Amino acid sequence: MVKCIKVELKEAERVKTEIIALRLFDFRYKVKKEGNYIFIPITKKYSNYKILNKDLEKKETRISFKDLIKKKFGKKSENINTSYDLIGDVAVIEIDDNVEDKKYIGEMLLKVNKNVNIVVRKIGGHEGEYRIQKYEAIAIRNNRNMTSGLETIHTESGVKVKLDLNKVYFTSRWASERLRIAKLVKTDERLLVMFSGVGILPLIIAKHSEAKEIYGIEINPVACKYAEENVKINKIKNIKLFCDDVREVLSEIRLNEDMKFDRIIMPLPKDAVNFLDIALKFINKNGIIHLYLFSHESEINKTVSYLEDKYKFKVFNIVKTGQNKPKNYRYCLDIANYINS
Repeated sequence: MVKCIKVELKEAERVKTEIIALRLFDFRYKVKKEGNYIFIPITKKYSNYKILNKDLEKKETRISFKDLIKKKFGKKSENINTSYDLIGDVAVIEIDDNVEDKKYIGEMLLKVNKNVNIVVRKIGGHEGEYRIQKYEAIAIRNNRNMTSGLETIHTESGVKVKLDLNKVYFTSRWASERLRIAKLVKTDERLLVMFSGVGILPLIIAKHSEAKEIYGIEINPVACKYAEENVKINKIKNIKLFCDDVREVLSEIRLNEDMKFDRIIMPLPKDAVNFLDIALKFINKNGIIHLYLFSHESEINKTVSYLEDKYKFKVFNIVKTGQNKPKNYRYCLDIANYINS
């Protein structure tokens, strides 16, 4: 018997994409269809769905990417990272400069994953105001058109977004967190997503909630163009996008409409705290702010106390949403109970 989740056929593609993005899909077994439902195999429990045990057919055993690397490099494979992020048809892997045969590693990844058409490795960190990541292509499938660079269409939680990894910031590692936030949104809420990029978070919120209006603000003009296109691709009507600095846009909105929001999301861990003052000016009295930041796990409680004292609000929930260094995490602070002076 295999752990799995039962899903209606109409939701099958969306849920399967979600499970794969969260790295919970058990690739050893085949998805099973019974009537109007399918059963998706998973590797461990996932609180968003009821878990069942089902007799599923095992797939034909194939050598894994990790095994191929081990076969080629032997003991040296212990120092080679074999995990990767999948963004559309692009696999993003982190390989040290001193690793030999990078092309072989990329080609083996193409061999084991037919959904991947190009493998790139990260070069350095995010750079500049727009947080652009540099990449080096190490393997390309023959039929992959490279005239458009690293432009691809990524599917997440039932939403499709077009983007170019060479020109915009994007990560698939936020998949579960984006869906978590979307499911918190209540009927008729007016939301603001700061630093909204190519529009993935506003789109997922629109797809999975009954929000009244969703505002997105992004400063990268290329990301803004993709966001506008992605809203059209997904046929969403309740998203309003602005392309400029957050403070500039909010000043204009305030002058024109005296706008307030029921929920403000600040998904920029490196710098979001610097925009807390403006977020507090635009949140409703009973609204909620989701603030993201990086912190060592031994410092997070001290950081929360400092922010609560400085801004006179209450952090009612602290969620670990990712890890960027040993014992250093990306946290979401869910903030409420504002005491505005």
